[in-house]
Amino acid sequence: MKKILYSVMTGMMLLSACTNSLNLEPLSQISPNKSFATENELRLFVLSFYDSMLPNSDNEEKAFTSLYTENSDNIVLTGLDNRLTGNRTVPVSGGGWSWESLRNVNYFLQNYQRGGISPAVAEKYVATARFFRAYFYANMVARYGDVPWYSKPVEATDNEGLTKGRDSRTVVMDSVLLDIDFAIAHLPTNQSSAEVNKWTALALKSRMCLFEGTFRKYHTEFNLPDAERFLTQAADAAGQLIDNGPYRVYVSTPDKAYADLFHALAVNPTEVILARQYSSSLQIFHNVNYYTVSPSFGKPGLEKKLVDSYLMKDGTRFTDKPGYDKLGFFDETKDRDPRLSQTIRTPGYKRVDGANVLPPSYSGTVTGYQLTKFVTAAPNDANGKSPNPLPIFRYGEVLLNYAEAKAELGSLTQADLNKSIKRLRDRAGMPGLNLTAANAKPDAFLAAQYKQVKGANTGVILEIRRERRIELIMEGFRWNDLMRWKEGHLLAQQFKGAYFPGAGNYDLDNDGKTDLVLYTGTQPSLPGAQFLKIGTDVSLENGVAGGSITINPNTPKKFNEERDYLFPLPTQDLLLNPNLKQNPNW
Repeated sequence: MKKILYSVMTGMMLLSACTNSLNLEPLSQISPNKSFATENELRLFVLSFYDSMLPNSDNEEKAFTSLYTENSDNIVLTGLDNRLTGNRTVPVSGGGWSWESLRNVNYFLQNYQRGGISPAVAEKYVATARFFRAYFYANMVARYGDVPWYSKPVEATDNEGLTKGRDSRTVVMDSVLLDIDFAIAHLPTNQSSAEVNKWTALALKSRMCLFEGTFRKYHTEFNLPDAERFLTQAADAAGQLIDNGPYRVYVSTPDKAYADLFHALAVNPTEVILARQYSSSLQIFHNVNYYTVSPSFGKPGLEKKLVDSYLMKDGTRFTDKPGYDKLGFFDETKDRDPRLSQTIRTPGYKRVDGANVLPPSYSGTVTGYQLTKFVTAAPNDANGKSPNPLPIFRYGEVLLNYAEAKAELGSLTQADLNKSIKRLRDRAGMPGLNLTAANAKPDAFLAAQYKQVKGANTGVILEIRRERRIELIMEGFRWNDLMRWKEGHLLAQQFKGAYFPGAGNYDLDNDGKTDLVLYTGTQPSLPGAQFLKIGTDVSLENGVAGGSITINPNTPKKFNEERDYLFPLPTQDLLLNPNLKQNPNW
């Protein structure tokens, strides 16, 4: 039971939909009048929070993000989400404005004492509940801004509670800080990738305070105070975990350590703090293999700007090379940061269980940069058959949170970089990040993307953002990163893939064999090759004259700077509760 986060309580609490889902009593086999009489009953109730509130591969609306299926400018699909086309609409209901998970947490916090369990025994379960309330509200604030704060379940007769308006995010986030600090102080310190502990709470605090601090810093239009206070809290929480926690960056050899962390069939306790756990023996799976190898899920691939962001193996900038944007696949992937070849198929790629060298399969990727992160052995390629764990919190993120918070505060030192970014680069066999050099010559390629970054630390902030995007790809961070940095305009740029000078035969891995044929007119005959017809199967920037692959070139992309940094509230809830007000310009 301890190995599985989420199957224990699936049938225990069945909540039906009604106004805000706030006045429903959780239905369970535990009688409300006799509940929480034993420690096991406390534990069972608290375990239900993991399934309902933590992300997996496909519950974005409930958990605010989904793991590995990022839909931003990191991973490109054949279709475009409404968030990318500007065709977002106000939902009638749902859309993330859901409160039943909070109702369950508050119900527990109000009632856990009724069975007479001693405070010493109940303490860690109370701390877990307050961790999840902090987690819930931090995500709601990130999504909607101001939200109603509820510290107890709302009863059916409580008209004031049911028609409560939105509290300011400053009030809500101060309450969230009280919850997460309680969790940090009272959760156990033992390592467990299946249940939250003190270190998980510190990781969450570093994450949510970094979001809030940078959001307040860059979104001056909201006139929010205390950006530095939240950034300081982020750095302090991350620093406590780095200095005192039991986790480390997992290392083996630079050519495989990063990949091994994600396609392993068991949680790596060295670095993973908390994970969604899956199991072949229990028949609990996700779908990452099928997602990356079949054409059924939009043929996902990395976007070209992300691929261009990877440094050379010696630490120099790929984008400083003359003509970098017109290099063929073999040349552009040669001698790069080893994490690139552990994230996508590059020359020499073999499956985890395979002996054959495989080029990118254009039936599985629309950009030519085919994903391999999280991909396990070929027998798991069937729909919904991937059994490997998906990390929710890991030490690598905490290192990045620490470096970014310190850089945004202006207090970053070389010693700070050495105990954060350097450890991630050491794993990949890459040179560390030099503070003085980064600030002396900021990367123009990155500066053109991140237009809000200014000041003395511009260069190192840009480099930390490079590191974050590369290290955390497919782990569900990119959307929130762009929102807090006020860089939503990047979502409206044309998505691109690999470069081809025009029709012809292409040896992608330089082994003397043609892997891909781009053609016009009638398809040629060449056994073993892949075929793409220009203008039909693939679009190039300049048509038959060549260029980078362009994805959905005829579909306009838009991001409304005056509206899209916050999500809309559903119309049904606005009608049911006249004290709720819609977000600006929705």
